[in-house]
Amino acid sequence: MTAPSTAPASIRNDWSRGEIEALFALPFNDLLFRAHSVHRAYFDPNEVQVSTLLSIKTGACPEDCAYCPQSNRYDTGLEAEKLMEVEKVLEQARAARDSGATRFCMGAAWRSPKQRDMPYVVAMVKGVRDMGLESCMTLGMLTGEQAKELADAGLDYYNHNLDTSPEYYGEIITTRTYKDRLDTLSHVRDAGMKICSGGIVGMGETQRDRAGLLQQLANLPEHPESVPINMLVRVEGTPLAAEEDMDPFDFIRTIAVARILMPASHVRLSAGREEMNEQMHALAYFAGANSIFYGEKLLTTPNPQANKDMTLFGRLGIRPEQRQVSEPPAVPSPQFYDAAAVQQSGAQPSRQAAY
Repeated sequence: MTAPSTAPASIRNDWSRGEIEALFALPFNDLLFRAHSVHRAYFDPNEVQVSTLLSIKTGACPEDCAYCPQSNRYDTGLEAEKLMEVEKVLEQARAARDSGATRFCMGAAWRSPKQRDMPYVVAMVKGVRDMGLESCMTLGMLTGEQAKELADAGLDYYNHNLDTSPEYYGEIITTRTYKDRLDTLSHVRDAGMKICSGGIVGMGETQRDRAGLLQQLANLPEHPESVPINMLVRVEGTPLAAEEDMDPFDFIRTIAVARILMPASHVRLSAGREEMNEQMHALAYFAGANSIFYGEKLLTTPNPQANKDMTLFGRLGIRPEQRQVSEPPAVPSPQFYDAAAVQQSGAQPSRQAAY
């Protein structure tokens, strides 16, 4: 099969499986060169968008997703919690804003939200938006009416992952169909919201399955504005607890191919970062990852401590992506210092700057 050209391509929605597999098959350096060239054509290569994720309702989910510790079908030791009070959620949002996050994401372990919960969810969205933060939610499947209600409240992004390829999907989930997921994305887009949708790798899928997942995302009528690439976090008690480690180079290849296929999307490093060393993070940023979840926990699984991310940003000359906010903090957090200025001055990041 002929290798693709190295010239950055325009945005397409008609990728074939063969074309995507050819990208995966490129020599590693050639693939990274192409991905980084595309990344530079669409983004500042030294900026990374920073989001904070909060579980607003934990556990007791009726779905059977094989990777998920929140399913009530598996004994993972997770204690179920009811929907958080609105003000407690907004307290967490303020803390995230004051630490420099520009987007606040809220996740609930539901198959789909019940109508009785919608007023509380809407109040959370409005409160987060009033702080000048971008807002994102993941609540499971949505009807068209629920999507419109969230859009009317001002929700910026809705997260609903496809998880894996259509062919491998039945090995991971049986309680909702692939079409259910695509229908929710369609409702979200029709309501005028932005889409956050990606998947999980390292679940025993093949490289062809990874190509299939990315093909589904890249061939949506509009690319998701945010594409989270999760690496499986193995949790005792789930069916995937004994899954083998994913080859780090295979993970970086997935990031690079996602960047080439969806050049204007933010590609996010999500779950699994706790298992990634600094060198793997740096390669992922070079390959086109330009968004991270920031903080010590992602829903119910660990995430690198915030100061480690900021220390690495300083060493790499990366700075958090900024956006205009209506109520910026009076005193910016020292966690989010100007990494570029530090590099230009030749100074070393101080301990204060890393916390």
